[in-house]
Amino acid sequence: MGMFQTREPRKYRRISMYTSERKDRLDKIVRDVKREMGELPADDIDPDRFKGKFSKFTPHAHRASQREHRLSWPLALMIILVLALIWRYIIMGRL
Repeated sequence: MGMFQTREPRKYRRISMYTSERKDRLDKIVRDVKREMGELPADDIDPDRFKGKFSKFTPHAHRASQREHRLSWPLALMIILVLALIWRYIIMGRL
């Protein structure tokens, strides 16, 4: 019987590309007040709980977060230049 049944069309879901910060702020205030009055359950989502979760599951980000210190390019180039000058003066015999 599947051949003779018509499919229902998808529901239209409007997704706004632009957000209104003012509207978001007002919605947050309304939710906070309703939560204080007991109309809404307490919000148990803690954003701090999710910090660092992404880097645990991506190897590159995990290695980058584990590194203690990394030389910057200008500092590395300066060190190479100083070592090259010292080597040149040692080879030439002048200090």
